[in-house]
Amino acid sequence: MKDILNHLIEYKTLTQAQAKDALKKIASGEFNQSQMAAFLTVFLMRSVRVEELMGFRDGLLDLCIPVDIPEYDAIDLCGTGGDGKDTFNISTLASFIVAGAGQHVAKHGNVGVSSVCGSSNLLAYFGYEFTNDIGKLKKSLDEAKICFLHAPLFHPAMKNIGPIRKDLGVKTFFNMLGPMVNPSFPKKQLVGVFSLELARIYGYLYQNNDMQFSIIHALDGYDEISLTGSFKIISNAGERLLAPEDISMPLLRSQDILGGKTVEENAKIFENILKGTGTQAQEAVVIANAAAALETSQPNWSFDQARDAASQSLKSGKALQVFKRLIEPQLSVPVS
Repeated sequence: MKDILNHLIEYKTLTQAQAKDALKKIASGEFNQSQMAAFLTVFLMRSVRVEELMGFRDGLLDLCIPVDIPEYDAIDLCGTGGDGKDTFNISTLASFIVAGAGQHVAKHGNVGVSSVCGSSNLLAYFGYEFTNDIGKLKKSLDEAKICFLHAPLFHPAMKNIGPIRKDLGVKTFFNMLGPMVNPSFPKKQLVGVFSLELARIYGYLYQNNDMQFSIIHALDGYDEISLTGSFKIISNAGERLLAPEDISMPLLRSQDILGGKTVEENAKIFENILKGTGTQAQEAVVIANAAAALETSQPNWSFDQARDAASQSLKSGKALQVFKRLIEPQLSVPVS
């Protein structure tokens, strides 16, 4: 590790192979906590290069427990986090809306590191039991059209780096990696990123991955369609710069989409929106992001069609039914 650190301190970069090897050694616990913290800190001081990010991704995927579910043609909705905006769980809510609209979802998530409440914190609050049992995951997909992949269960090597990330409490390149290392290797993905630079890196990587994708970055810094201003979408079809009015959605204020200060407060916001008692602004932002995912999974749809399907899923109660079916399968009925 000393050689790697000296290499980086001299302002040199890692090749894809070097990055992959370093990540696997770090994840396997070959280095002490101080060395690992120093390694992470290097990438807080400068941007990660494309080759380095590819190597880190390859290293984690080599070590993951794969989930073989190609027959469901599922989409993942995942943000990098790290935008510092303290929103409620928009992409998680959008995932249930997308499933309610009939598109299978394989949601990759984790506990919050640089935020109060990650998707895993939220589902754990409601009593969901994380699993990597393929039979149970397929049952969820069959009956609720969604499964949840709690990252630590599929990336056991991450147990060595998790406490350090938590202690640092700021975004690291692992935030960038999260959407890239879904263990089900989805061929459809909506990704929110915290910077335009990272959006373009993702665009480069995903164009070479034979998948349907949309990468979202709001120009005021959000890793999702915040509706607080213009946003960029990079997809198979190219780049689009859109404003809320371009997709027939309202312009919101940042305070309209703030989350709570605790997991419990975020869970209350989440539940209210699914039950139809959220604010108009809260409903609008989750519908916009669900629509972007549906447009990604259905390339022949216009955004208007996707938005209408997302709105119908939420307002008809289908998204809520999906949530109940995932959390309490023995009490619910399958989603039609």
